[in-house]
Amino acid sequence: MSRLLIVAACALVDADGRVLIARRPADKTLGGLWEFPGGKVEAGEPPEATLIRELHEELGIEVDPACLAPLSFASHAYDDFHLLMPLWVCRKWQGIVEAREHEALKWVRPNRLRDYPMPPADAPLIPALIDLL
Repeated sequence: MSRLLIVAACALVDADGRVLIARRPADKTLGGLWEFPGGKVEAGEPPEATLIRELHEELGIEVDPACLAPLSFASHAYDDFHLLMPLWVCRKWQGIVEAREHEALKWVRPNRLRDYPMPPADAPLIPALIDLL
């Protein structure tokens, strides 16, 4: 049985209803693919705390836990682990979004998200965002 990895992801939504996606660095696993920001949930850490930490580290923004709304999740079996990825939506944050750990950032209309190559676990989250927005 493969190990279970929990990764919390966030769909930041701007005032125009666009969703932020970030391109993974070329030298990382799944490099060059677009993803929703977030990161691995550490042992004993609530996923919301993971998101607040990761959004600060990756994008330089501050998020209040009350501004995170759970939307959907993905469950995907990779070769050496199984990924469970809950997705939250956030429409309000403090600071200016900047790429600190990604090659690029892009604000995309939900119905255009499929135009960007994504890791297998991210793509199934798109329909929920299209329905919501």
